[in-house]
Order: sequence, then structure tokens, then C-alpha cells
Amino acid sequence: MSATPFESLEKTLEKHIPPEELKEVKRIMFGKDTKTIELPQCAVEAAAERGFDLQGSAFSASVEQLRQPRIVRVGLIQNQIVLPTDAPVIEQITALHKRVGEIVEVAAMCGVNIICFQEAWTMPFAFCTREKVPWTEFAESAEEGQTTRFCQELARKYNVVVVSPILERDEVHGETLWNTAVVISNSGSVLGKTRKNHIPRVGDFNESTYYMEGNTGHRVFQTQFGKIAVNICYGRHHPLNWFMYSVNGAEIIFNPSATVGELSEPMWPIEARNAAIANHCFTCAINRVGMEHFKNEFTSGDGKKAHTDFGHFYGSSYVAAPDGSRTPGLSRTRDGLLVAEMDLNLTRQISDKWSFKMTGRYEMYAEELAKVVQHDFKANIIKE
Repeated sequence: MSATPFESLEKTLEKHIPPEELKEVKRIMFGKDTKTIELPQCAVEAAAERGFDLQGSAFSASVEQLRQPRIVRVGLIQNQIVLPTDAPVIEQITALHKRVGEIVEVAAMCGVNIICFQEAWTMPFAFCTREKVPWTEFAESAEEGQTTRFCQELARKYNVVVVSPILERDEVHGETLWNTAVVISNSGSVLGKTRKNHIPRVGDFNESTYYMEGNTGHRVFQTQFGKIAVNICYGRHHPLNWFMYSVNGAEIIFNPSATVGELSEPMWPIEARNAAIANHCFTCAINRVGMEHFKNEFTSGDGKKAHTDFGHFYGSSYVAAPDGSRTPGLSRTRDGLLVAEMDLNLTRQISDKWSFKMTGRYEMYAEELAKVVQHDFKANIIKE
């Protein structure tokens, strides 16, 4: 990472490339141009007062003869932690509720229907430390915890579906911890929850110290505004994970994440966009922002010097469409709200055009994968 982080890739390109060339560069890098949404002035002013990046983009679809447009607005929120990591747990949670709540208010001004927060949004991403205390104290019930109750209030107040990724304490099953996303209907009821399928064991990401792979499969939630799924963080590196949400009917797949520049930033613009193309759906990549410093040093298991921070969480949240287009990313350095308007009819239109689902050889893959997972599997290699 650069010693002086730049605001965003898009702004750097706009600063240094002539307009006509820039148009072609963006076409190649980002696909079909998205339309900038003119957001309400009250929202623009509130975002400026509250100190966060506000952007709006729209994806279009062709007009159909038999179906009306299915217009949905989603909101992605990225943010830094508010208090130091050694502040009392309840004060950290309360401060984050307040910060995210004031951004949700602006999302409501912008007509957002579904909103998603970043991974483990109520706490520092402390899973690098391998310390149990105080980090396990941030865990709470997915159904009845204070964060779920807070989100239920937001859902009812603003008529919005809320996707709330938290550290879950499963009180029914021995108070086990899980990395979980709670989905709350715009009615205010808890529609359900889904757990993180893939757990990283790379560098400072030592998450299996706290929780293991999820056991909820690839759930898709039918909301008033469309069928949604949540592919939490590390699952974005696994193409079959996206695929299984898609075959279960997801039209929008959210990817709430917490990832740092040195590790993953070159992959970030590619993975969710590729998943949108491959699975004929919309994908929404959300990443937290800033540096989080911890009291005690920890090591990465790579022989390098001990340190007290994870690295720079680079934000850059964006939405990608099934036609390969994508929105500009939010800031790399600031809190932000991205509003994206989409016509869900585009998912079937692109499926009809490219036919990836029709031409996929799923029965062949399933047969061969069934053999691969057996202990006596032999690779299909032809030798002289």
C-alpha cells in the first residue's frame, strides 16, 4: 500500500487520463457506463455534514412487452470503527449503532429498499489477535440480540430490508460462535440468518480461533424487493459458493467483507464482478475502511515482526451487474454509502443472451465432483 493512500482508482484515472481516452478506458475496465443518480439535496447535505462519501448509480435493462420493470434500490454501507479497540465493549457497539444509523437515515432519503452492512459491523475486526477476551463479548443472538432489535427498528421505520452481519452467539447449541448475517424484512420481522461458508487461514486472518465453517448452506431470502443471498467475505474467493446461491434463485448476492490492501486489493475489483457475469445476477461487494490498532502485538506466522494492526481496510465498495458493468467504487479512505438502482429484469435478459445456465454441464460436473471427494480418487490424467 502507498504511504499516502489515494481516494479511489476512478478519481485517479479521471485526474490523469484525457476525457476521450478515459471513456474507452472505463468501457474496458468497468463495462457499460452506469448512469449517475441525482440524489435528493437533503441526502447530499446530510452526507456532507456527517462526513461520509455518498454516490449513486443506476443500471438499465431493456423494455419488455410482457413484464413490467422490477426497479430496486440497494444501499451498501462501509465504515471505520468509531472508538478505540480498547474502549468498553458496550460503548463500541453503541457508537457503531449510532454511526450506521445516521447513514441508514440518509439511505432512506435516497429511496433505498435493501441495505447491507459490512462483515462483523458492530465490532473491530479483531480476529487477527487470536485473543478470546474481550472480542467474544461482542457476540450476540441473531434472533434476539440488541443489534437485531436495533435493525428491526430501522427496518420498520424506513420500510427497508436490512442485512446485518454480526458475530453470533448460538445459545441453543452450547453458545457456539458463528460469523452470521441476519436478514430482517422491511416488516421488521427476522426473515432468517445465513452463516459464513468458508473460513480463511491466511496471514492475520485466524478466524477459526473463534468460529468454524457455517452449517446453513446456500440460503436465499425472498423479500418484497427480490430474492437475495449473502456470501460472507472469504466466500468470494470460491466460485462454486457464488454459483450455489445463484442456482437457489438469488437475484442479488451481497458480499459483506473485511479485507486489507496488501493481501487482496488486486483481486477485489474482479471477483464480485466475475461472479455477477458467471451467474447472471447482481453482486454487491462491501468492505470496511481504515486502520484498527490493538493493544497487544500479534504475529502473522510468516517470520515477520510482530505488529498491532491488521493493515489498511480499503473500502472501495461497489455493485456489479450480470452484463459485466459495475458502479464506481466508494472511497478507499472514508465512510460511505453507495446507492445502486437496478432493474432485476436484467438478470433474465442476460441469461437469455449468454445462456451460461443452459450451457453449463452440471450433471457432468456433479458426477466428477462426486468422485473427487472420495478418498480413493484418481485424477483423470492420460499418459503415454
